[in-house]
Amino acid sequence: MSLPVKIGVVGLGRFGRLHSLTLSGLAEAELVGVVARRQASLDKLRTELPDVPGWLSLDQAIDESGAEAWVVACSTAEHVAVATKLLRAGKKVLLEKPIADTLVDAEQLAPLVAAESSNLMLGHILLFNSEFKQLREEVAKRGQPTFFDCVRHRPASIVKDFAGENPLIATMVHDLYSVQALMNRAEPERFSSQFHRVETGAVDVALAQLQWSDGTLASFAAGYITPTGMAPRGFDRMEVFGRGWSARISPNPRPIEVWDDKASWPMPLEIRTDVGGPSGMMAEELRCFCRVVRGIESVPVGATYADALQVQRWMDRLTAAAH
Repeated sequence: MSLPVKIGVVGLGRFGRLHSLTLSGLAEAELVGVVARRQASLDKLRTELPDVPGWLSLDQAIDESGAEAWVVACSTAEHVAVATKLLRAGKKVLLEKPIADTLVDAEQLAPLVAAESSNLMLGHILLFNSEFKQLREEVAKRGQPTFFDCVRHRPASIVKDFAGENPLIATMVHDLYSVQALMNRAEPERFSSQFHRVETGAVDVALAQLQWSDGTLASFAAGYITPTGMAPRGFDRMEVFGRGWSARISPNPRPIEVWDDKASWPMPLEIRTDVGGPSGMMAEELRCFCRVVRGIESVPVGATYADALQVQRWMDRLTAAAH
């Protein structure tokens, strides 16, 4: 049995915290340090993981933590700079997507990425969602789809709380990655898209369509439009149609609902961070990353650097088509 992979985490926002809590409970990993921009973030995590050291300096953390691999979960604007520093230091990196705000920035990592992306894996938890994994098996067994219909909506409050965030870039990207994997990286030949804007000019709904040379179609809808009475992280649905078959997954919210004086959805994503045994798609993603670090497994389709650049190009073309 391989020794646990010594891993650090950069960024302690919502996903950085989840990565840290998940890693702390995995037999395959040893969480040896975290890095944050603010001392308050380190102090807050210390209440949950008191034995994990923290740093405000990435350089110091690289020198002192002993981490052989890192999860980068800081802001998108910092991704390239942080990943560059870690890759130059010879570390393996799991980088949350998207790589960067622009394709030009994302391409700056190219000289540092090893063959087959063996030192850089993109964070794509949906690849490890149990429903999506079953869907991939069904597609492989039943034949290539002819139509995808993907819907991913989030609360309307995001338009105000995160000014300037475009649902095509921040939300639809997950479905673009998923369809890329189901189409085995085939490049579409036609791109079209449309935006709906609120009074301030901010985009609250994005629609997009892709078509491949064999006629396969994919439709995407992503928006910040769900009211407060719906699940707190909106809802996701993907429908796939092939010749003589179809399938549907609804991975968010997970199928558990609770009622008292109002309805609630206590498990919006398939992520459990129980210290005694984390489960769900983040745990499986991090276990896969540990196998990649140890050379036991290659980076899966949909999570390589080349995959990320392909989807980044798709987003650029769709954004341009909507203007």
